[in-house]
Amino acid sequence: MTETEGMNAKQKLAYYTNKFYADAMAAHDKGELVCWSGSVTPPEFLVAAGIHIVYPENHAAAVGAKHGAIEILELAERKGYTMDNCSYSRINLAYMDLLVEEKKTGVTPEALKKLDELSIPRIPLPDIIILCNNICEVLLKWYENIAVSLNVPCIIIDVPFIHHMPIPQRSVDYVVAQFKRAIEQIEDLTGKPFDYDNLIKVQEQTQRSIAAWDKAMGMASVVPSPLSGFDMFNFMALIVCARSHFAAEDTFNTLAEELQAKADAGIDAFKGGERTRIAWEGIAVWPYLSHTYKALKALGMNMVGSTYPSAWSTHYEVGNLEEMAKGYMKCIYNNGIEERANIIATIMENTNCNGILYHNNRSCKNMDCMTVEVQELVKERTKTPYAMFDGDQTDPRNFSEAQYDTRVEALSEIMEQMKAEKEQA
Repeated sequence: MTETEGMNAKQKLAYYTNKFYADAMAAHDKGELVCWSGSVTPPEFLVAAGIHIVYPENHAAAVGAKHGAIEILELAERKGYTMDNCSYSRINLAYMDLLVEEKKTGVTPEALKKLDELSIPRIPLPDIIILCNNICEVLLKWYENIAVSLNVPCIIIDVPFIHHMPIPQRSVDYVVAQFKRAIEQIEDLTGKPFDYDNLIKVQEQTQRSIAAWDKAMGMASVVPSPLSGFDMFNFMALIVCARSHFAAEDTFNTLAEELQAKADAGIDAFKGGERTRIAWEGIAVWPYLSHTYKALKALGMNMVGSTYPSAWSTHYEVGNLEEMAKGYMKCIYNNGIEERANIIATIMENTNCNGILYHNNRSCKNMDCMTVEVQELVKERTKTPYAMFDGDQTDPRNFSEAQYDTRVEALSEIMEQMKAEKEQA
């Protein structure tokens, strides 16, 4: 009998997420190595070496979702980090300073107490940090700041940007060399030879977790869909934090079974209210997750396609570092305009979307810098309308409910009109 037997998917999500943070704190208290990691950085090497991983982006998203961001962001801004910096980085760097202050003084800062009151999980200070720049270059300076401030080692897996497919062999060779260098650094940190047999087991687990994730998210293609894309956003916590652990496989298999049962019974996410289907390009607006969802639901618009959750579907042949390198280079945010548009259009087609909503995220320049060109390429291929709203992943000051509602309503009207014309033809 497993510890989660009898739990539904949401219960498993809550259980494993809480356990993930609690285990990291316990490891830190026992003097075991804890690493802060970028979200799409390969976890396999660290997990194989028995190093506990915490994800600052995931933690910052939790701060935003539980409405604890403003004071933390203002602390970062008083340190000199402007609003033009990624809000994940500002939250994490300010949070780091609060932890350091608490450690030095033995007194919990008021800002940290408020986060505790919001039931935002604590994360320990890291012994190591690791990043992979396949999602953005901001991580390089953000994590460099952490390394210098805390005087801890920083492992960097540098990934070339892929302007055109296929991926050049020279890029594959370069990333494999980065992997091997990271393994050497891990050996130095742990004082033990790297266990390559354990790496194979971890890779196998990772691929099982990703297969379960893909199966569950694939239920979005059913018309009408038993899955809302906002469920994808919520369950993403485990594909980010635990994709190399059984927790992710267990939770996503249960979710897939539940969604299949709903589909078989004819139960959709809106209980009969799905009128149109859209894709969402970009990160969720965590402080306004409820509003962004309810505004769509009120119009019968089910968000079923999203590139963001799919960024963690990293497929590769177990035991093959070259294929693993290709998998991590294929992340949508590490690709040029044409491939990015192709990925979005394919997701829209696979999930039968009638339109797409783009989040013009002030925090994420890498996601937004190609949006205008990508929008037109996607529209040309899919023949569907689009709308764009301004927002931010965790800084609530950069989002307007009124603007969002207006853009969504306009998109809905166009989609409904096109749907009616198609039915009359």
